[in-house]
Amino acid sequence: MPDHPFLLEAKGLSRHFGNNIAVNDVSFSIKQGEVLGFLGPNGAGKSTTMKMLSGNLAPDKGQILINGIDLLDKPAEAKACIGYLPETPPLYKEQTVSEFLRFCAKLNNIPKKQRITAVDNAIERCGLSDVSQRLIGHLSKGFQQRVGIAQAIIHEPAVVILDEPTSGLDPIQIREIRQLIREIANQHSVILSTHILPEVDMLCDRVQIISEGQLLFIDTIETLHEYMQSSALLLRFDTEISVQQLNAIDHILQSERLADNTYRVTFAPQHDPTQAILSKSLVEQWQLTMLMPEKHSMEDVFMKILREER
Repeated sequence: MPDHPFLLEAKGLSRHFGNNIAVNDVSFSIKQGEVLGFLGPNGAGKSTTMKMLSGNLAPDKGQILINGIDLLDKPAEAKACIGYLPETPPLYKEQTVSEFLRFCAKLNNIPKKQRITAVDNAIERCGLSDVSQRLIGHLSKGFQQRVGIAQAIIHEPAVVILDEPTSGLDPIQIREIRQLIREIANQHSVILSTHILPEVDMLCDRVQIISEGQLLFIDTIETLHEYMQSSALLLRFDTEISVQQLNAIDHILQSERLADNTYRVTFAPQHDPTQAILSKSLVEQWQLTMLMPEKHSMEDVFMKILREER
């Protein structure tokens, strides 16, 4: 059980490089069992934030608490509660999986009597039993990624930070690593940095989006799904209808003509005008041939947040 209700707390983090503000007053927290997706375009400050959270870069301002321990005041004690997998796993490929993980156990100051158990547990949790005696350099990239995750969790850290963990993997390997991440989250907090938006949808409980060093969005995946709900309909008629006629229908906020007899109408999400459009079309004999919600992808929502919140 965690010693603190939040396994990680970032408070007012800022970092400058010369006159450039890489990260500006970023705050968030994460509890046990959560997977927090960390998104942002290139140059947004995402990598700088990850380096600060993992203790590889000191913030100019702010505080980082890992399981209630101040990372700046007690770096060794706090870092012992962190597991980190960079985008390129830090592997010694001339070693076998077991040899490498025994080395990692020693680096993490796991007592000698407990190292064998810690290595065995990491191997089992990451599905490495069948390859434990093979050289890491002879493994597929998917299995090498598993070894990288194993070294990040071997000391049972409170917080596991994963940077692009499925980058460069094939679809089968991606599915396996995603399943492993969800299993890890049952016992740890996981911060997942990724540019693959569907991965966020599949894995994360909460999402935060950073741009130009500032957090633009931090909320649950359910709230992000609400952004994805359609608030527009695509209509097509056999006869020509004026935009003014469509705008007169209850709950339609705006209409625009897209092509001959094809229109987009927008509405407030809580006031769907579908029934009013059907009734009006029947009364006026407009010969409605298409009524289809306009779906928003995760990419659409991501770009919309970037535009609106700046």
